[in-house]
Amino acid sequence: MRRKAVALTAVALVCSTMAGCSSLRSSATEADGERMTDSRPVRDGGTLTVALKSDPDKLDPTLSQTLVGRTVFAGMCEKLYDTDRNGTIVPQLAAKLPKITDHGRTVTIDVREDLTFSDGTKLDADAVVTSLLRHRDLAGSARATELGPLRKVETVGRYRVRLSLKQAYVPLTAALADRAGMVMSPKAIEEYGKNFTNHPSCVGPFHYVERVGGDRIVLAKDKHYYDADRVHLDKVVYKPIPDGNVRLANLRSGDVQAGDQMAPVDVQSALTEPKLQLFNSPSLGYQGIGINIGNTKGLGRKPGRVDTPLGSDRKVREAFELSLDRDLLNKVVFQDMYDPACGPMSPESAVAPGVKPSTCPKRNVAKAKRLLKEAGVKRPVRMELKVDTTPESSRIGQVVQAMAEEAGFSVTLRPTEYATMIEDSDSGEYEAFLSGWSGRLDPDGNVANFLQTGGAMNAYGIGDPAIDKLIARGRTEPDPEVRASLYDEITRRAGAERGLIYLYRQENYVVTRKDIAGVRVYTDGLVRVKNAGYAR
Repeated sequence: MRRKAVALTAVALVCSTMAGCSSLRSSATEADGERMTDSRPVRDGGTLTVALKSDPDKLDPTLSQTLVGRTVFAGMCEKLYDTDRNGTIVPQLAAKLPKITDHGRTVTIDVREDLTFSDGTKLDADAVVTSLLRHRDLAGSARATELGPLRKVETVGRYRVRLSLKQAYVPLTAALADRAGMVMSPKAIEEYGKNFTNHPSCVGPFHYVERVGGDRIVLAKDKHYYDADRVHLDKVVYKPIPDGNVRLANLRSGDVQAGDQMAPVDVQSALTEPKLQLFNSPSLGYQGIGINIGNTKGLGRKPGRVDTPLGSDRKVREAFELSLDRDLLNKVVFQDMYDPACGPMSPESAVAPGVKPSTCPKRNVAKAKRLLKEAGVKRPVRMELKVDTTPESSRIGQVVQAMAEEAGFSVTLRPTEYATMIEDSDSGEYEAFLSGWSGRLDPDGNVANFLQTGGAMNAYGIGDPAIDKLIARGRTEPDPEVRASLYDEITRRAGAERGLIYLYRQENYVVTRKDIAGVRVYTDGLVRVKNAGYAR
């Protein structure tokens, strides 16, 4: 009884540090609903400062792993394809959608003929080949899994590229609508190599100027951009401001004009303050807790044995999951403005809709205790959970800590700077950490990198041959209904393995000053600033 009282008191304490724990969802959705764009006319000139939730990792499309990095890329590195507000894939650097022949094993891409990199060199088929091979082959590439089926890529004309695949690969176009489709200047790649991250050159509305670590990334309008007449801002500055309260204060003062990934507790201000406005869209991603069950040698290596109760015993991991109440976590930390999640795919996904929140496992402390007893582990089970240094992540950690304690776990929270946490998880230097993904249109983009043995972002050390076979089948299966059933089975098997315990699914909340227009926020969560500016 005493342990339960302590746990509930801890949850109440977290609740008291926020604007109550009542739901804000109704007021937010009734006031504005889904809002992805602002089409008011804008004037030319000015600087837009965007406050990011964290400092991006490498500004290299081949190596990048973060949503904040993707947001910066949206301003300077375009892709062969993009997605529109309806989630439809459309050409961007490509002249048209790809031509797929030979039962899906040959893909032909025509590239626009009016493209120039920010360093002044032309983008042609050779540049596309150079980038695709780098994405596939560079050591440490986060794109390697996405382009694993690529057998050969070659030019068949100055502006035409032919991809030969090992087998049909249904998710390819969707993969090329993200970082795997970003084309980099071959000149910059040759000159800077892995140091490209400090000298990035792509095709985009803005070009890279400078980066001061932990303080700012500066982009300026690119005179070489093919659509420069529709770019209105002179500069865009991205500033990492992890504390949501500080981001909001900077929005109020006008020191920044846009705030990325705003916390639900701060959303009310955008609905009540006359100088602020809210953009919001549903997310295709997920957030949860990653557990090291086999990452003993780093990413891409064969899984090994992790000598911790949590990492080595499925019963202990099941007990840990059963100690957690997804609904209460959502209410306490996010004011009921997100949705519980227990799988990699969103229920809103057009292909392979995921598990509905109502069917997620419910908290069962009695069963959790029983499983720990069956596992024969010493109680309390001691474990360390790495959380990034934002107040929101700290609150998540505190709630998880309090809930798990009641079931027989002693959770130590380890606040860690975000980029360092990524490095630690990649190398296997962790027991558990807060893990998330911004989501992709095709379900393969939400599973292969993370759940496939040796996946490019499988920091958990998951190695299940059955999951590998299902992922391979999902990549080649053209029938949407059959694909959906395959991803259902992947979700079931991954849920039983619990190398990644899915907890909730975000909404994309972006707040800007009222005098900013032209911003676009789609389901991929990126803040698109190409057409942004100060309203006339």
